[in-house]
Amino acid sequence: MVIKPVRGILRGGPAVAVVAGVSITLAAGVVPAAADTDAALSGGTWGTAQEVPGTAALNAGGGAVTDSVSCASAGNCSAGGGYADGSGHGQAFVAGERNGTWGTAREVPGSAALNQGGAAAASSVSCAVAGDCAAGGFYTDSSRREQAFVASEVNGIWQKAIEVPGTAALNRGRAAAASSVSCASAGNCAAGGSYISSGDGRAFVASEVSGIWQAAIQVPGTAALNQGGGARVDSVSCASAGNCAAAGGYTDSSGREQAFVAGEVNGIWQKAIEVPGTAALNQGGQAGAFSVSCASAGNCGAGGSYTDSSGHEQAFVVNQTTRT
Repeated sequence: MVIKPVRGILRGGPAVAVVAGVSITLAAGVVPAAADTDAALSGGTWGTAQEVPGTAALNAGGGAVTDSVSCASAGNCSAGGGYADGSGHGQAFVAGERNGTWGTAREVPGSAALNQGGAAAASSVSCAVAGDCAAGGFYTDSSRREQAFVASEVNGIWQKAIEVPGTAALNRGRAAAASSVSCASAGNCAAGGSYISSGDGRAFVASEVSGIWQAAIQVPGTAALNQGGGARVDSVSCASAGNCAAAGGYTDSSGREQAFVAGEVNGIWQKAIEVPGTAALNQGGQAGAFSVSCASAGNCGAGGSYTDSSGHEQAFVVNQTTRT
């Protein structure tokens, strides 16, 4: 069973997989005066795509992908992803845009020391302000166990990646990954993902408080929901420090995949719940919440999919208003 939609270098070689597309968060653009309908609808004029600077040198193995982009303000963004080095090993990279110019991509600092097994990628990046971002993803240790990492950018300088605190104790299987990160302000972020314990996929969240990553915990309430052993966090979003939301999926006691959401209130994660209304929609037994976004504390939106009674995959959205 695949317990997480990690986008990045596949284990065992330089091949690259992109699942469900790239996660992108953009600063608001300015609608141009020209009567270009497409540009007007998009809120601005898209420039020409370019190879991420520096990846040609890094990507000697020929397998690079940008998995996530986040923008703190116009022209100030960060990107993260993975590439295959000259030995065919998967590595994680980050790159920054400053005042409209993309800088040279680099291997995530510290990830080379962690990634002894040769499979790593930065699956998600999030920027609170220009030069203050976070990245999360996975690497493979010397025992070929997949582990979760986070790295923080402070005043434009990426710090060394670290294993997500607490995941070593949680991850009794061979696979953990940080699938999503979100930053509310500099040094105040959250990460979510999955790990394996007793053969079951389980969901975790971890919080960064004033620049210090706290120990990851199993998402409260998912132990009771996840009787079938296939839980993960697919997305996190933080409206303010200590006020975030997480969305993902789990497997119930009947082996049916269900969608959940959970909220963090003043630094404390609340119990996860099945997304209201999806029980009636999900007649085919395959549902998940893949994205969540919060405009303010307790006011969020989430989306995902379910399978109807005809076996067709359908899309859903759901809103949270004043924490309900």
